[in-house]
Amino acid sequence: MPHAEKGLAVGLFGGSFNPPHAGHALVAEIALRRLALDQLWWIVTPGNPLKSTRELAPLSDRLLQSEQIAKNPKIKVTAFEAAHHIRFTADALALVKARNPGVDFVWIMGADSLRDFHRWQRWRQIVMTFPIAVIDRPGATLSFLSSVVAKTFDYARVDEGDAPRLARMKAPAWTFIHGPRSSLSSSAIRKQAKG
Repeated sequence: MPHAEKGLAVGLFGGSFNPPHAGHALVAEIALRRLALDQLWWIVTPGNPLKSTRELAPLSDRLLQSEQIAKNPKIKVTAFEAAHHIRFTADALALVKARNPGVDFVWIMGADSLRDFHRWQRWRQIVMTFPIAVIDRPGATLSFLSSVVAKTFDYARVDEGDAPRLARMKAPAWTFIHGPRSSLSSSAIRKQAKG
């Protein structure tokens, strides 16, 4: 797990990154800038419990590729979940919170993930652990409004203009961040590599 001093604002950007691509780097850069973060932890997960592992590249490959694509020195690439045998985001966030008192974290996710977020293990616990920044993705701009999470936690939505303060807010708090979008997707890249 990367080190963060007390008082820092740190973004947590997790995914299987299978493979990582410029779209992921764009989300990370937007999050760093718009959320006024001191660091962003690019968390390469052992695998997504909601996705097939048949086409999942080895963790070491995805970690190395992520390090090559995440050029900003504020981005810390990590695979701490594997070292702690963590399978679910809720458990990862609980560990991060327990190990880093005094650090202000915000969970970062693409808008495309928000659609199925209510299918994640203990999703309500995730929303109650850290504030969440949802970054715009192609084809997901409007669908986020109809998501179960957006409807359930509508009262906790923060204006996008207050995004720089989000990490300092008490959960539940979330915002949707508009901005440049990349049409790249890991599944399309895998399909093209096979083709």
